[in-house]
Order: sequence, then structure tokens, then C-alpha cells
Amino acid sequence: MNAEVHTLVQAVRGADAMQRRRAVAKAITLLESTRPDHRARADELLAQLLPHSGRSVRLGISGVPGVGKSTFIEALGLFLIERGHRVAVLAVDPSSKVSGGSILGDKTRMERLSVDERAFIRPSPSSGTLGGVAEKTREAMLVCEAAGFDVVIVETVGVGQSETAVAGMTDMFVLMQLPNAGDDLQAIKKGVMELADLVVINKADIDPDAATRAQAQVTSALRLLTQHGRAMAWAPHVMSMSALTGEGLERFWQTVEEFLAVQRGGGALEARRKQQALEWMWERIDAGLRSEFRENPAVRELLPQLRNEVAAGRVAASTAARKLLDARRT
Repeated sequence: MNAEVHTLVQAVRGADAMQRRRAVAKAITLLESTRPDHRARADELLAQLLPHSGRSVRLGISGVPGVGKSTFIEALGLFLIERGHRVAVLAVDPSSKVSGGSILGDKTRMERLSVDERAFIRPSPSSGTLGGVAEKTREAMLVCEAAGFDVVIVETVGVGQSETAVAGMTDMFVLMQLPNAGDDLQAIKKGVMELADLVVINKADIDPDAATRAQAQVTSALRLLTQHGRAMAWAPHVMSMSALTGEGLERFWQTVEEFLAVQRGGGALEARRKQQALEWMWERIDAGLRSEFRENPAVRELLPQLRNEVAAGRVAASTAARKLLDARRT
């Protein structure tokens, strides 16, 4: 084993809380690196940590901007820490399509949680990755689990047609909604609704009546989806709460525990994780093939000309794609 990797593994698995948090951050930085030599070390690191992973509760949190995801996650994290849990938060910020930059402000928004040694918060840029998560979120999750964090929360960049990948890497997918957000059935995408295991109407303290109405609307929508083929052991729940006041946090966690008990009892949780691991493998294959394609010498030589011709309307995009694929094969 590489000496640097060995030292990092020992630190991630170590007993010192502050040293362990620094090691987890360093390990995730290594995983996110695109340098070939770093990628080799990252693979070795994952191989050593994998046997120690898989023992956490994996929660995915998504919702429209302004719904209060960060406030909720901090309140939940502090609530869980008081009850003996160790919490890791993998927060993904959207990257600008213009500059490529991200604000990465989640540590600022979760000020109290970020300074607690029993918690770990890692903001990462989405860097153009579809699905509302960063490219290495799954690998970062394994590192956090190996470090002993028994609750791992993945916060996505928001709700949209493509921001559903978090449901494919967590045990429970929680969708957050606002009361008084207009037509709730239009405010959220059907595809996201179909994936939700629990819908939370947050900020219920602002307008309790509106929260009650929103809860009824979403409950009806979920019942309709269930009637159209989503019959299963767990019927998606809907609840209202206030992350700001803490009202409903205990009930939320009880619902999570009920969900996990149902999933473990029928073997669904184990099956879900196995399927997620296979999907992760194919996702990495797809990403690797795209990268290899772009780095192919023949493709790189032909690409500028075809890109200009497609932009000018002289060549159909499908024709250009076929020519580039043919160039790679030659």
C-alpha cells in the first residue's frame, strides 16, 4: 500500500475526532482530484475503506431554493448529535455555467453544526454534473461512513427534472416543500414526487393553515401516484414542521426510523443498496467513456471544425456526432 494512503486510512479510522475530520476532508479532496496519479491513490484508499462503510443511515434532502434545507439539516444534525449520533453532511452547490464557480456557503449557513467535532460538513461544487449531486458524492459518502459517521445527509442543489440522482444513492429520499408556494402540484416535478419517501412541509410556523392545506394537497398527489403502480411496503408520508423552531424534528426522526425498520424487515434496504452500487458502476463507466472520447486525438482534431459547422447550421448535430464517433473508431 502507498505510504501516504496508509497514513490517511489510519487517520480516517482513528480515535482523535479533530484529526479524523481533517483526514476525511483530505481524503475527499483526493477523491475529487482529476490527476491520474491521485486517481490511483483514490482507488487504493476506497479499497481500504470500503469494508468499514455501509453502516450509516443515508438521507437525501432535496427541495426548491429557499425551502430551508440548510436550516433543517443543521437543526436535525444538532438534534441527532444530542442523542449520540455522529452526522456528516455532503452539501452540493450549483456551479455557474459561465464562470464554473460555486459559492459553497453551507458551512456559513450551518454555523453551529460545522464547529461541532461530532459533525462533518463538506460543500462541493456540482461542476456541471447532472442529478443535483457532485461527481464524487458517492465516494465521499463511503469515506464518511468509514470514519464512523452513522448518519450521512446528502443535500442537493434543488428540485428539477434532473435533480433526482440523490434518490439513487441514499436509503431515504426526503423532499421539502413550502406552504403558500402556489399550486403545489406544479411547483414540484412529478418525477421527483414519485421518488419521495417522505415529503416535509417546512416553515409551518409562518402560516399553519397554509401548511395544513399543502400537506393535504401533497398527500392527495402521493395517493394518486400510489394508485398508478407505486404500491409497496412503505407508503410515502407527508408531514409539516418548522426547522427554525425545532417543532416536528422528533416526529421526523421517528418517521425515518419507521421507514428503515420496514425496509430492513423485508430486505428492501439491502436490495436497494446493491442496485445503487451497480448503477454507480455503470455511471462511472459512462463518465469514463465520455472522458476518453474527448481525449481521443482524432476526435480532438476534428471537433473544432464540426462544432463550428453545427453552430453555423451547415451540418446536422446527429451527423457531426456520427462523424466524431467514426473518427474515434479509426
